Amino acid sequence: MVETLWDYMPRNLYFERIKPFIGSHIIKILSGQRRSGKSYILYQLMDEIRKADPKANIIYINTEFAEFRQVKTDGELYDFVVSRLSTDRKNFVFIDEIQDIADFEKAVRSLYAEERCDIYCAGSNAHLLSGEFATYLAGRYIQFQIHPLGYREFLSFYGLENSPEALRKYLRIGGMPFLASLPAGEEHLAREYLKNVYESIVLRDVLIRENIRNIRFLENLAEYLADTIGSLFSANNISNYLKHQQVKIPVQTVISYLAALEKSCIIHKVPRAKVGGMKIFEIGEKYYFEDLGLRNVLAKNPPAMDMGRLLENAVYLFLIQRNFTVYVGKDGNKEIDFIAEKDGTKLYVQVSLRIDNEEVHRREFGNLEGIPDNFPKYVVTLEDELPAVTPTGIICMGVREFLMLEL
Repeated sequence: MVETLWDYMPRNLYFERIKPFIGSHIIKILSGQRRSGKSYILYQLMDEIRKADPKANIIYINTEFAEFRQVKTDGELYDFVVSRLSTDRKNFVFIDEIQDIADFEKAVRSLYAEERCDIYCAGSNAHLLSGEFATYLAGRYIQFQIHPLGYREFLSFYGLENSPEALRKYLRIGGMPFLASLPAGEEHLAREYLKNVYESIVLRDVLIRENIRNIRFLENLAEYLADTIGSLFSANNISNYLKHQQVKIPVQTVISYLAALEKSCIIHKVPRAKVGGMKIFEIGEKYYFEDLGLRNVLAKNPPAMDMGRLLENAVYLFLIQRNFTVYVGKDGNKEIDFIAEKDGTKLYVQVSLRIDNEEVHRREFGNLEGIPDNFPKYVVTLEDELPAVTPTGIICMGVREFLMLEL
C-alpha cells in the first residue's frame, strides 16, 4: 500500500493524456527511454487517485527495488498482486520496469480479465508491446510514449525564462529530468550522469536484451548517428562507409543494430514520404536522438559547432512530444525537413540555423511554397526575430517561440 505523496515536478503534458483513463477498464502502459521520468508520472497518477479516493488500495511494484526481487515471472507477479487486493476498496496496481518480469503479459491479462483492479504499467522499451505481446493483449491496453523534458518543461523544471541562454543550455544538456536536481552551473556533472545513463541503456536494453555481440561496432554506430543526425541514411551507405574504414559489417547486421538502438529509445527512425500522396519510401530515412544530452556525449564536435543539427533534432522532439507522426518530406528534388500529422491535420516545417542569404531563403521558403495545400507551413531558425508571415502564408519564427507553441 502507498501511504505518502512524493516530491516531484509534475509532468502535466503526459498526465493530462492519461488522467481521463483513470478508473476505466483498460490497461494503461507508459513506455520510453530509461530515466525519462516514467516513474514520477506513475507517482503523479497515484497521488491523483489518492486525492480523489483516500481509501484507494494502491499496489506498487518496481522491479528495480530489492523488496520486489522475488517478482521475476508472470506467476510471481500474479500471486503478489492477488495477495494484496482488497475486497472492500478500489484496487489500483502500478508496475514499474515491467519488462524485467518474464511473460508479464500473461499475468496482466489475467488481472485485467478478473476486473478486480485498475492496471498501470511502465517499461523502458519502445517496442514493449510489439509482436506477440501486442497480440496477447490486443484491445486491452492503451499506450503512452513518455519522452524526456521538452523545452517548455525544461524551463519550468529549471525555473528559467525563455531566453537565448536557456535555449542553448537545453540544446547542450537535453531533457533528462534528474539533471534539474544537480547544482546550477555544474554541467560537467550532467555530462557524467548522461554517460552513465547511456551505458546503462546500452548494457541493459541493447546488449543483454537484444543479444548483441559486436559491442565495438554498436558503439561506433551510435557515434556515427550522433555525428550525422538529420542526414539521409541507409544501411548500405554506412556499410560502404565502414568498408572504407577497413571494417567489414554485413548490411543485415547494420539493420539489426539500428533496430536495437531504436527499441532502447536512444534513436528514432524517420521515414521519407512523398508530399501530397504520402507514399512512404523504403530507403533514405533520417535518424534523430531521443535526448539531446545523450546525443552530445556521443558526438565528436561540441554542441556549439553542431547547432544546426541540434536545432533540427529539437524541433523533431517537440513534434513527437505533442503526438505528431513525423516524416521527412520529398517533393521531386525538394526536401521538406518535417511533415507532421495528427488527428487529420498536418503541418510542414523547415529548420535553418539562420536565413542570411538569398540562396538559403530561396531553398527554405521555396520548398514550402510549392506545396499546394493550405496546412500551416513554418520556417524555424535560431534567430530571435518576431514571427512573420510571408505573402504566401509561410510563418517564419525563431525556435524559442516555435518550441513554446500549443500544437
